[in-house]
Formats: sequence, C-alpha cells, structure tokens
Amino acid sequence: MAAGQAALITGAGSGIGKATAQAFLADGFRVVLAGRERDKLEAVAAAGGESLVVECDVTKPDEVAAMFDRAKVRFGRLDVLFNNAGVGTPFGVNLEDLGFEQWRRVIDTNLTGAFLCTQHAFRIMKAQEPRGGRIINNGSISAHVPRANSAPYTASKHGITGLTKSTSLDGRKYDIACGQIDIGNALTELAAALPQAEPMMDVRHVAEAVLHMAKLPLNANIQFMTILPPKMPYIGRG
Repeated sequence: MAAGQAALITGAGSGIGKATAQAFLADGFRVVLAGRERDKLEAVAAAGGESLVVECDVTKPDEVAAMFDRAKVRFGRLDVLFNNAGVGTPFGVNLEDLGFEQWRRVIDTNLTGAFLCTQHAFRIMKAQEPRGGRIINNGSISAHVPRANSAPYTASKHGITGLTKSTSLDGRKYDIACGQIDIGNALTELAAALPQAEPMMDVRHVAEAVLHMAKLPLNANIQFMTILPPKMPYIGRG
C-alpha cells in the first residue's frame, strides 16, 4: 500500500522521528528526512530506501517553504506529513526562572513549526491527483498530565491538540485526514534524561503505531492515539 507514497517527517534525525523514518523507508515509502542536523539525517538515509535529506529549521518560514518545494519537485506529491519536530526546556529550571527566549523557542518549534508545515502540506495535498493526504501530529501525554517545570512544552502540546482538531475540520473538503499520537516514555535520548526512573518502551513500537496510522485509507482515521508503557504512572496511583 505504501509503494510510491511520499512522506515528510520533521525531526527525522533522532529519537521518535528517526525510528519512524526507518519504519516508513522499510515499508516502501519515499521519505523526506527533515531536521537541523544533516549528518544525522544522512545516517538515516544511508540505511536504505528512497529518501531526500533536507536541512530545515521549522521555525523559519522561508526554510519550510523551500523544503516543501523540494519535496514536490523530487516526489511529485505528498501523501503523509508527520509533524514531529520538537524541543523542551531543562527540567531543573523553575517556571518563574525561565527566560522569554526559552519559552519562545519551544512554542516556535513545537507549535508554530507544525502549523507552517501543515499549511504547505494542505497546498500540495489539495491540488494533487489523486487528491488528499494525511497529517499526523506528535502530541504528548504531557498535555494531560504534565511533569514539573514543563510549562512551555506542555502549553505547546495543548496547542498541538487544537491544531489537530482544526486541521481535521478544515481538511475535510480536501480529503485531508489528520490525527494525533500522544506518546509516553518511549526510550529515546530525551527520555533518558528524565529526572526520575520510570518504565520505558522501545521507540520502535511508536514508529509502528505511526506507520499504522499512515497506512490507513483516507476514508478511515485514527483521530487520537495514546501509546505508553502499561506501568507508566499516567492512569493513576496504585
């Protein structure tokens, strides 16, 4: 089903983005690998499959526009966008001590970057033949149960949920489906830096879940998916 389909994955050089890109490539997708560190993106591309490496900072509108232009020229269409690029702030910094630039960096990367990518995906998906496509947003369990000292990250992920809902509604007339995956404790470089020990799951399970969402026909959609280790302290105490 994925043969010939084209996907664009932001933050594809590490963590969840890397694992997802590898899963998509192995399944036969043609993949735009987007991120800020070219060496990491090229390492993903070297593993095999048809890919296009694009160095891009999603907070910069001109770079985002150029990335989607390159994707369209290379693959002719766009079937899936995985809005995955994201950053956080140090866990040890109290809310009242965070600098404005720290706040701005998280909001611009996690939320504004996803919005810019969504706009460009719409423009391609509504004009291509066959029309339509799928957008998957990387949300977070933090939007439901935040960790201490995570105000910018948590706020940005609340914004992602709003963007997911608006994208789902506004994409209907173009046959564009949008869903969101909320992830808890996937074992990545970021999770390894958590201030307390908690159960972890293999990041490959997240990649497989995103791939499953991506491969659904456009008359079916997973609106929200939550994936986490069953022993993670999320549902309640006990």
